[in-house]
Amino acid sequence: MPKSKRDKRISLTATRKKGLELKRNLVDQIRECVDQYARIFTFSVENMRNNKLKEVRTIWKHSRFFFGKNKVMSVALGRGPEDEYRENLHKVSLRLRGQTGMFFTNKTKEEVVEWFSQYQLQDFARSGNTAAHTVVLFQGPLPQFSHAMEPQLRQLGLPTKLERGEVTLISDHTVCTEGDVLTPEQARILKLLDTPMVNFHIALDSVWSNDGTFELLDRPSTEPDTEKDRIEDEEEKEEEEKEEEED
Repeated sequence: MPKSKRDKRISLTATRKKGLELKRNLVDQIRECVDQYARIFTFSVENMRNNKLKEVRTIWKHSRFFFGKNKVMSVALGRGPEDEYRENLHKVSLRLRGQTGMFFTNKTKEEVVEWFSQYQLQDFARSGNTAAHTVVLFQGPLPQFSHAMEPQLRQLGLPTKLERGEVTLISDHTVCTEGDVLTPEQARILKLLDTPMVNFHIALDSVWSNDGTFELLDRPSTEPDTEKDRIEDEEEKEEEEKEEEED
């Protein structure tokens, strides 16, 4: 029987070597940015949305963002005074915890802080987010939905029926109450109703300047992480620990 082309053996040693090479490249890129840019900001993202973070990267294309691989980024900067790449960079490393990134730029601190404090975009809530306000649907037709959607709406918990080919709510229904932790069904209904509940926002945490000064920044109180965010943080930590063991 001919040997399948899919039956290939992959050397785990080669895989580890490639992973180590990627880490080294990241370390080199970060150190090049330290030399190239005047300031480093650490930041966290409230209500993370990849497409919106991509928009921010495009607007700030003259600067550089790094997000993820916190332990590798810490190695690049230095974890303590004895191995830091530049003076006080180990203090930046200490801020790299959980969903935290770095932003390299030559813009002034004032310009950056002002822009990011004003840049907020509304988005739809996800399961685990807190309802910002109460949403109530009243008995009667729901003309925004086509007849084909009626079974889906009923499955999501809305008391609907088709009446003369039109989706109709047979009784008043409270989708969510302010302060509720949203279920997947509630989050889906709010999206179908085109009702945003959260803001995508980048919160600046600290700033390092190439003269060696480091400063913690005042930041507004943030919404608690959703269960999904916490799970993602734990998975990232486990992945990094696994990679370290392999190396």
